[in-house]
Amino acid sequence: MFRRPESKIVSRESLGELVKKLHASGKKIVTTNGCFDLLHWGHIAYLCEARGLGSILICGLNSDISVKKIKGPSRPLVDENTRLLQVAGLEAVDYVTLFPEGTPEAFLEIVRPHFHVKGGDYRPEDLPEKAVVEKHGGQVKCLKMVPGFSTTELVNKLVSLRAEGEANLE
Repeated sequence: MFRRPESKIVSRESLGELVKKLHASGKKIVTTNGCFDLLHWGHIAYLCEARGLGSILICGLNSDISVKKIKGPSRPLVDENTRLLQVAGLEAVDYVTLFPEGTPEAFLEIVRPHFHVKGGDYRPEDLPEKAVVEKHGGQVKCLKMVPGFSTTELVNKLVSLRAEGEANLE
């Protein structure tokens, strides 16, 4: 069944009610979070694998303000409303919500997922959200990354090409 991306975007205010219904219906909930700035194949492969761990995938998306705090003043490259629509437009994603904090503990406290998934550039024991997930009986899993695909690598490649005069980025 096709769902329009707009129908998958959930406000923080309505997230709690949605999650209560999902838990009551026995759905296995998987969460992930991130900036998802410059959506690329690495993101898509990762989200598809995450979705395969359960019956519902809810993605927490860092707000523009939190991306700036994490990545620096030149980021995000794509505004939060567009990033919400892009992530929601992926078949693997059932719901997406925005969060303003730098880390996803408040989002995870609401959702209480069975699995919380991060990329392979993290270790579960280093994640601040691990305690919240495990407190509610969930598990944190880190999935392998697709080599050569990260937003930072793509940005650096574009900057390098422009510096070498190989790309007109106007």
